[in-house]
Amino acid sequence: MRRAILSTARRQGGVALLEALIGILIFSIGILAVVGMQATAIKTVTDSKYRSDAALLTNQLLTQMWTDAASVSQYAWTGTGSVPPKLTEWVANVNATLPGAATVKPLVTVTSPSATGGVVQIQVFWQLPEEASQGLPARSYTIIASVFGN
Repeated sequence: MRRAILSTARRQGGVALLEALIGILIFSIGILAVVGMQATAIKTVTDSKYRSDAALLTNQLLTQMWTDAASVSQYAWTGTGSVPPKLTEWVANVNATLPGAATVKPLVTVTSPSATGGVVQIQVFWQLPEEASQGLPARSYTIIASVFGN
C-alpha cells in the first residue's frame, strides 16, 4: 500500500509546477495584450491631437480671412516661393505645431476673388517622422469656405 502511495505521489509531483508555469504563460500573454492596446491607444490619441490642431489652425486663418474679406486674394499661396505677408505668422504657427509641416507646406487657394471676397480652400499637412521614413504620404486637413464681406 505504501508503495502505491509513493508511486502516485511521484507521478503527480510535477503537476503543481506545470500548473504554475501554464498560469504564468497565460498571465504573460494577457500583459502583452494590455501593452499592445496601450500602444494603440497612444497612437490614436496622438493622431487625434494633430488632427484637432490642424482644424484649429485652418479655422484661425479662415477667421482672419473673414475679417479681411476685401483682400482675400492676398492670402493665396501654393506652398512655393516666399510666404505672402498676410500668412507669415500663420505659416510659422503651422510649422511649430504640426510635425513635418515645414517640409510639406500648407496651401491656400482662392477661387473667384472679387472686391468683396471669394471661395477659399485651406490645406495643412503633417507627417510623423516614422511615417516619413517608411515613405508614407503626409496626412492632411482641408477646409473650404465662402469668404465674402460687405
